[in-house]
Amino acid sequence: MIAALRQGGIDMNARFIDWIWNVRGSVSLAPGQSARQAFDRLDPLFHEYGTTYTRSDDTLVFEKKDQPAQDKMSVFDRGVLTIEDGAQGPVLTYRLTSRILLFCFLAPLLFLAFGQLSVAVANWEEAHMTPAEKARIEKKEAAKKDKVLPQHPIDKFLGAPAPEAPKKDEKKKDGEKDEKKKGKGLSPTPAYVFAGIFAFLYLVGRVLEDRLVHRLFRKRLNHDALAS
Repeated sequence: MIAALRQGGIDMNARFIDWIWNVRGSVSLAPGQSARQAFDRLDPLFHEYGTTYTRSDDTLVFEKKDQPAQDKMSVFDRGVLTIEDGAQGPVLTYRLTSRILLFCFLAPLLFLAFGQLSVAVANWEEAHMTPAEKARIEKKEAAKKDKVLPQHPIDKFLGAPAPEAPKKDEKKKDGEKDEKKKGKGLSPTPAYVFAGIFAFLYLVGRVLEDRLVHRLFRKRLNHDALAS
């Protein structure tokens, strides 16, 4: 009994997180429809390139590899479809697994980690700067903000744009040491942007694919398969 409880706990814990990359659902069969008739109607969906499947009286197991984009179920890599007895009659239950959904879920976490790492590196570099280096950087930034080039009164009256600051000569003055350009540090912004993009893709894909596959199965089961 203890072993059964442990096994049940493992199954519950697995199901608690596997919704991330698994889509579950059920569709009621049409009145008078048998399991064989139901699978006959669903059968064309598993004749796509890269799809293999096995079928028994009440269960269909499929797997996809290098599936083309034209496949209506291309986002799923494997799945199990079962005909069960429901309260109001036979019901098709399914569990479909998608690696793409899992990738889109994990990608934001990875990019967020990169963003936090870049922030930590920038803070570490700033903490190890000498007071002279900090003062020099602050002075340069203040000079860039405060520097205003003179403009001829006639140009100003005519509305001409202010002259741009001349580019510094590549050659340094005599006796001045070349300063090594210090990297500004990796900005976390691109990582956060990518994290947001993949999070959006996951949310849209998780909801959309759930609805699409449910509608696809329902259409096949409850409508004329020959017409579809």
